[in-house]
Formats: sequence, C-alpha cells, structure tokens
Amino acid sequence: MGHVTLVTGGTRGIGRAISIALKEHGGYDVIASYAGNDEAAAKFKEETGIETIKFDIANFDACAAACKQIAETHGSIEILVNNAGITRDGPLHKMTPDQWNVVISTNLTGAFNMCRNVIEDMRAKGFGRIINISSLNGQKGQFGQCNYAAAKAGEFGLTRSLALENASKGITVNAVAPGYVATEMVLAVPEEIMKKAILPQIPVGRVAEPEEIARCVVFLASDHAGFFNGSTLSPNGGMYMA
Repeated sequence: MGHVTLVTGGTRGIGRAISIALKEHGGYDVIASYAGNDEAAAKFKEETGIETIKFDIANFDACAAACKQIAETHGSIEILVNNAGITRDGPLHKMTPDQWNVVISTNLTGAFNMCRNVIEDMRAKGFGRIINISSLNGQKGQFGQCNYAAAKAGEFGLTRSLALENASKGITVNAVAPGYVATEMVLAVPEEIMKKAILPQIPVGRVAEPEEIARCVVFLASDHAGFFNGSTLSPNGGMYMA
C-alpha cells in the first residue's frame, strides 16, 4: 500500500468521496475518521473496505491517541486531510457562545489538533502532505455563518503559516475551498430556493459533485503537486474569484 493517509470526517459527504478517491486513484493506505454516526461508518467500511476510527477532533488528547493507534497498526500518518467540520448557523446578534465555540473548536482547533499530532513525525521522515478543506464562505463570508466563516478563514492562515514552517522538511500544506457541493445537506435545500437563490450565483449553473472536490485532494496529495505549497484550490464554479 501507499502512504498512510487519514481523512477526518471521511465516511460521509465530501469526506467519503475523498477517502474513496485517495484509495482508488492514489493507491494510499486510507483511514477515515468519524465523530458519532456508528451506523454510517459501519456501512461505509462495508461498502469501501476502508478502515474507520472514531474520535473527537476537537479534543487534543483524543487526536493524539488516534494518531498513536494508527502509527502502531499502519505506520505514522504521512498524508492528512482535515475535512471534518460542523455548522451551527445563525446571525451574530442571535448567536450563542456555545454556537460560536463548538464551531471554532471543531473546524479550526480541530485542524490544529491534527496538524500538531502529525507534524513532528512528518518532519522526522522528511515527507508529508497536509490538505485542509476550507470553504468558499471562508473567502467571501456568508450571512448567518460568522462562526463557520471565521473558522474556515482561519484555516487559510494555518495553511500558509504551516507551509512556510515546513517547506524545507519536504512537507507541503495546501487548502481546498469548495463552493456548493451535492452533499445531503445541499440536496435537502428546497428546489425553488436552489433554482432562484443559489444556482443564479454560480456562473457554471450547477453545484459540484463530491468527486470533483476529491480530485483536487488527490492531486495535492500526489508527487505532481510537489511545487504547490501554501496554495488554495477553489472549485466553486466561478462563484468567487480571487
């Protein structure tokens, strides 16, 4: 098998597509993490043959224990995809501290927790790939998502700074910032709202398939992307251009 790879939030939605693509097209030894849905994780493992591991990325010690477990059974993590994330939407004037804190803790601190627990082994080995799945909304902002947009914008700063710190050690750190993707959450949006409010904002006139995001990750994880460092790929259909 190829490089030992962990995809957080890797059993559903975009994460599922990333896990499958890295296994099938990258040939990597993929492990997919999840936080709570045992039934979905079991079904994913049965369908794909990809090993799963359950832990809370917002908990530093849980991340450390998971990385240690993976190292003992597979070897140290060489490719990390920080994909796991949550939303707790609401305008700031109605947002509770709990809504703010849980999103920051999971989406941003969770990325720190995972990076911190793999970076020393990557530096010692002289190789690593870290790919942070951010969001279009971290680039342009979004009504009702001050917490989510702040966390996702923070991932860009984490990506660029970590890339600078570790470039000389054979480690690249990049981000992917998807726009609207055909996940369960997006597909649950009423058809009328999709047609009148969302699709008109997307120049290509459609949402992305999860596999289109996954292909960005496969590229950034590969040797072909060795000169990409601190970069952001933005598969958003032209919705936001920077």
